[in-house]
Amino acid sequence: MPEGDTDGVGGIDSDVLERIGRRLRGSTRFEAVEYRPEYAPNVVVAEYALGYFPAAIERAYLRIRWFKTDDFNVHYSEQYRDGNSWECRWDCHPNSHNDRVHFHPPPDAMTPDQDMEFESDWRTVISDILSELDERIQAFWE
Repeated sequence: MPEGDTDGVGGIDSDVLERIGRRLRGSTRFEAVEYRPEYAPNVVVAEYALGYFPAAIERAYLRIRWFKTDDFNVHYSEQYRDGNSWECRWDCHPNSHNDRVHFHPPPDAMTPDQDMEFESDWRTVISDILSELDERIQAFWE
């Protein structure tokens, strides 16, 4: 996807994506963090360390896009060994199905969504989302 305007959200904010990538690299949650990989040049992809998950999960990751307008897309996915998945997504963008800021609930991150509110600062958004995901992961062990 080009770095220009993408459906009214503006271009990709490479500086913020780089900062997000650096922050995620500093977390023990993640085994690997790729900043704008060749297969997805408009995102940061963070692969969770699988030691946090039950053996049935073979991959868990975050895929993050951040735009110059402070719109964003954060997609979380768990891929199971049996071929199933569990996914959700936090979005902030103009759309016809919800408020600008909304959540696509699990297990398949489909619409209809739930309207949400987030602070505008990327650090708070990412921190809040990571906290929600930490609760999900902790629930595996309770």
